[in-house]
Amino acid sequence: MELEFTGEVWHWRGPAPYHFVSVPEGDCGALEMAAPLVSYGWGMIPVGVRLGSTVWATSLWPKDGGYVVPLKDLVRRAEDVEVGDVVTLRLTIDV
Repeated sequence: MELEFTGEVWHWRGPAPYHFVSVPEGDCGALEMAAPLVSYGWGMIPVGVRLGSTVWATSLWPKDGGYVVPLKDLVRRAEDVEVGDVVTLRLTIDV
């Protein structure tokens, strides 16, 4: 399964600060259907992600009835991405 979408980078300042891009609501239904087949717990969905020329493995995090894609600092630096930037992500989920 592959999804491609565009979203704004945002920062969560919690006890473990991180940057994310929210998966659009319209794509979350397909992810919810795939989750029981691939999730390893807590609703996390393992994915391959492409942002620009950078490809990495991570997991989607469930949040507020949807999912968010965590962006590692290493990836953000490689692609020169800051909070508020709008980026296009391609997700690959092995179902």
